[in-house]
Order: sequence, then C-alpha cells, then structure tokens
Amino acid sequence: MSATLLRLAGLLLMLSALAVALSRAPDRPVQSLVARWAPPPSDFVEVKGQVVHLRDVGPRGDPAPIVLLHGTSASLHTWEGWTAVLGRSRRVITLDLPGFGLTGPFTGQYAPDDYRGDTYARFVLDVMDALKLPRVVLGGNSLGGEVAWRVASLAPERVERLVLVDATGYAFEPDAVPLGFRIASTPVLNRIGEHLLPRALVAQSLLSVYADPSLVTEPLVDRYFELTLREGNRRALGLRMRQLEMGAHAERIKALTQPTLILWGEDDRLVPASLARRFEADIRGSRAVILFGLGHVPQEESPGLTLPPVLEFLGLPPL
Repeated sequence: MSATLLRLAGLLLMLSALAVALSRAPDRPVQSLVARWAPPPSDFVEVKGQVVHLRDVGPRGDPAPIVLLHGTSASLHTWEGWTAVLGRSRRVITLDLPGFGLTGPFTGQYAPDDYRGDTYARFVLDVMDALKLPRVVLGGNSLGGEVAWRVASLAPERVERLVLVDATGYAFEPDAVPLGFRIASTPVLNRIGEHLLPRALVAQSLLSVYADPSLVTEPLVDRYFELTLREGNRRALGLRMRQLEMGAHAERIKALTQPTLILWGEDDRLVPASLARRFEADIRGSRAVILFGLGHVPQEESPGLTLPPVLEFLGLPPL
C-alpha cells in the first residue's frame, strides 16, 4: 500500500512539475510583439518619455476627433469593429493605456507604479496635447469609461461628448470576477502570476466577460494572452488591482454636463447593468441603452449591435 501511495505521489509531483513547466510564461519584449499586433495603421508616439501605441484613422479635418479607451487587460484592438465604421467619416484615435497592450508600464516622466484613475485621466490629456487635440468626443469601456468621465471632470472644456460603455466609477458588487483579475489582486499569487500564465486562464477570463461563449475564439485568446505577456504588464496589472478606488470621486459624475451616451451589456456579470441607470440619473440629459445578449465588452462582442446608438448620438448615417 505504501509503495503504491509513493508511486502515486511521485506521479502527482511529476505532473505538477510538467504543469508548471507548461504554464511558465516569461515576459516578452515589446519588439517581439509589434509585427503581429501593431501592423499599419498602428504607430508609436512619445508622450513625456512614455512610448504609446496608438492608431489614428479618418479625416484630419475633424474638429472633435473621437478618442476611445479600452478596459483593464484589454488593448486598442477592442475597438477595431467601431473604428472600421466611424473612421469612414470621423477621425478616430485608439490607444493602449499604460500597463496594457504594447504601451506597457508607466515610464518617462510618469510615476512608475501609479495606476489610479486620475493618473490615467491626466495621461490621456497629455496624449491629447501631444496630438494637438483641443477638444474630443471621448469614449471608453470599463476602466476606459471611468478614465473618460474623469477626463471630462478634470477638463470639461476638452470633452465635447461622452460615450460610456459598461463604465466603472461607482462602488458595486460584481456577480463574477475573471480569474485573472482575482489572481492579480491576491498577494503571493500575483507574484507567481508574473512568471506563470496558463493560456486556459486567459480563455476562462474572457468567457466570464463575454455573453456568447462561441465568440471566444482561438485568435481572440491569442491576442489577450500575448499582449498580457508584454514585459511589465502583469506586474502593472497587480498594481492596478491593488490601487482600485471603488466609488472614489463618484460624486464628480453628477457635475458632468457633456451630452452622454451610456451603453451597457445586459449580461455584464462584472459591472452590473443596474449601474447604467445610475449614470443616467446622475448625468443630466444623458441616455442609457441596454444591449440585450451582450456582456462586459459589448463593443468587441458585437460591433453591429452596439454601433447604431453611437451613430445616432454622433449624427452619423446609420449602418
């Protein structure tokens, strides 16, 4: 009996060692990711010493370009469906926020470990200055939505309109949190996660934010997996999760005066759809649209279902 148990224990140790070896995922230098994830029209610009990955498409004569901001652990790619349509008649700028995508962690003149909401908002204003954008239509999903309303609060004269997509900002209790976020916010585990990253964990995290699991494809998982491995991004995610300010400065939302469109996936299990009505109640003259059958990243899950209210809001021809 003891010999059998010893053999089983040895087998389990071997399998564990194999699992660790297969899950080992060292950071990747940004140069190794550019060819696949930054083809034209991607560009890299320097903002106060921070090299920023962005895309700038559409007519340059637009007096109020559209700037779109992604959510936690995402990248500018989340807006590709929107930019393909909006870029036909409007200038559209998407970018990787620091700590995510190919932009990577804060550096240059920025405090290296500060990933709070207003820090991101000031960074976006710096990007606008660098691109000589005096006034924009600002949109964002999740964290990006929070950054958008914070920019509008800090510099209202710079924001003509707001589009908030499943935005954070209020204190709330999620129904489900992606496993990757839970690991990033857990001491010890987050340090281990800087070296190990099972691809299946990324897939599971995406399944928790998509309403339709059939849309979580292998290429989609590849993108999130590889961009998470960009050097420094996993450490930055851990810092971001520890610096979450649930509900901090939410009183500023009531002071917003910009025309605002609020879009929300009905099946968002991370940031509940009830918050759409709270934004609508707090922002005078705003309008909330609940998107049936979509989750936390509706613009990525279905550009076709999310774009019609945006086009109407911006006074553009329908699809």
